[in-house]
Amino acid sequence: MMDMSSVLQRVSNWFGGTSDKPVDVLPVRVGGTEYRATPARPVQMLGLDQALVWVVIALLTWGVVMVYSASIAMPDNPRFGKIEPYHFVLRHVIALGVGFVGALLAFQISMKTWERMARKLFILSILLLVAVLVPHVGVVVNGARRWISLGIMNFQPSELAKFAVLVYAADYMVRRMEMKERFFRAVLPMAAAVFVCGVLLLAEPDMGAFMVIVVISMGILFLGGVNARMFFLMAALVIGAFVIMIAFSDWRRERIFAYLDPWDMKHALGKGYQLSHALIAIGRGELFGVGLGRSVEKLHWLPEAHTDFLLSVIGEEFGLVGLLVLIVAFVWLTRRIMEIGRQAIALDRVFSGLVAQGVAIWIGFQAFINMGVNLGALPTKGLTLPLMSFGGSAVLMNLIAIAVVLRIDYENKVLMPSGRGAVK
Repeated sequence: MMDMSSVLQRVSNWFGGTSDKPVDVLPVRVGGTEYRATPARPVQMLGLDQALVWVVIALLTWGVVMVYSASIAMPDNPRFGKIEPYHFVLRHVIALGVGFVGALLAFQISMKTWERMARKLFILSILLLVAVLVPHVGVVVNGARRWISLGIMNFQPSELAKFAVLVYAADYMVRRMEMKERFFRAVLPMAAAVFVCGVLLLAEPDMGAFMVIVVISMGILFLGGVNARMFFLMAALVIGAFVIMIAFSDWRRERIFAYLDPWDMKHALGKGYQLSHALIAIGRGELFGVGLGRSVEKLHWLPEAHTDFLLSVIGEEFGLVGLLVLIVAFVWLTRRIMEIGRQAIALDRVFSGLVAQGVAIWIGFQAFINMGVNLGALPTKGLTLPLMSFGGSAVLMNLIAIAVVLRIDYENKVLMPSGRGAVK
C-alpha cells in the first residue's frame, strides 16, 4: 500500500508539480537580462518546419525524376561502356539514402557540439583535400582529381570543405567577436585558412568549389559584424585574385571568350559547346516545355546533362513555367533558412544563426551560379544544382546542411516561451 504522501506527490506531478527526476531546462531571455527556465520539449511536440521539409523533399523528388530523364540515353554512349539504363538514377537514389541517414545523425547533434567540433572538422577537411591529391588515392575523372572512392559511391572532399569552412567561420566569428574592428587580428587568420583550402582546391583543380567557399566565408564575416571597410577591401582583393587566376590560365580565358560569343565557330565546337547546347535546350522548351522525357539535347548533344546542366533539361522539358517554379522554390528555401538564422541570433545564439545563414548563402549562391551558367548569364563553371543534380557527395552534404538548419530551428523553438514562432 502506498502512503498518502506518495499519492499526493504523484497527483502533484500530473498537474505540473515537481518530480524526483531531473527536468532538462534551457534559459530563455524574457526582456532585458532576466532569464526564465523552460523545459525542453521533444521534437514530436515542437514539430519540424514542415514547409521547409516539404520543399526540400519536392526538390529531391524532382531531382530524381530529372536525373533519370537526363541519363536514360547514356547506355548508348560508348564513353560509358556497358551500363544499365537505370545506372545513374540508382546511384543517385543510393546517395539519397546515405544522405538521409547522414541527415538523421546530424540532426541528433546539438549546436554546442558542432561548435566544439568546428576546428577538428576543418582540419579533417584539409586532410581529405590533401589525400585526394595523392596518386592511387584520388580518383581522376575528366582530368580532375577530386574524388576518393568509397566503394558504393565516390566522395568529393571539396563538398565537405564547404560545410567545414562554414562551421569554422561561424565559430571563428564568435571567438573573435571583440576583435572584429581590427583588420589584421580579425580577418587574416580566417583568410589564411581559406587560402590553404584554395591552394588545395586549385590543385585538383576545382575553382568552382573554391569560389563557393570564398563567398561563404566572406558572407559569414560580413553577417558576423566585420567592419564594412574591411569587407569591401577583402572583396576587392578576392575579385583581383580571381581576375589574375583567369588572366594567367589559357583554358579559363577561353571559357570567358566562349561565354561572350558561344556561337562563334571557334568556340561552338570547343569551350562554348556546352553553353550553346544548353541555350538550344532552353529555347526548345519555350513556355510549357516539350514534355517530360522528350528532351532532344540529352541524347548525347548536351554533355553532363544529368549533373552541371540538369537545369537545361528541366527548361527543355518543362519550359519557362518549370524554370520559374524552380527559381521560386530556391528563393523561398534560401529566404526561409535565412529567417531561421535571424531567429537564432535574436535568441542570442550567434553561432547557430551564422551557421544557418551560411547554409543559406551556400545553397542560394551555388543555385544562382548554376542557373546563371545554364541560362548563359554567367561563364561556364562546374557547379551542380543543389539537392537536384547527380552527385553523391554533393547530395549527402546538402542534406546534412539542411538537417543542421532543422536542428537550429528545433533549438530555437525550445527556447521560445511558447515553443514556437518565427522572426518575420
